[in-house]
Amino acid sequence: MKAKAPPRTVYSTESRSTCPRCGWPASDCRCARPGDEPVPDKIVARLLIERSGRRGKTVTVVYGLPRNREFLRALCGELKRACGSGGTVLEDRIEVQGDHRERLRTLLAGKGWIVKG
Repeated sequence: MKAKAPPRTVYSTESRSTCPRCGWPASDCRCARPGDEPVPDKIVARLLIERSGRRGKTVTVVYGLPRNREFLRALCGELKRACGSGGTVLEDRIEVQGDHRERLRTLLAGKGWIVKG
């Protein structure tokens, strides 16, 4: 079976240029994003609590991490199991549902990382 070609713009009033490979606008091109970063020896993790835009729900955010998908997925699973709650992986950060700063701080410091926040 032949693979489908990416969708092309039929008509647009915008004069933006589009990527010839993925068809997205050049500013949002998905094929030009850099690949995974190597995981450094010394990691500085930062903790933050967010409530904004979440209908009052509290979320603990771990950011300042290397942009490596496999590393972030494995770390997210470990953090969610340790906290007993849900969470997600975004591009360069992990969000865990609830206020788990103290538990995450001790867990990440136990790995030998520097934890701020």
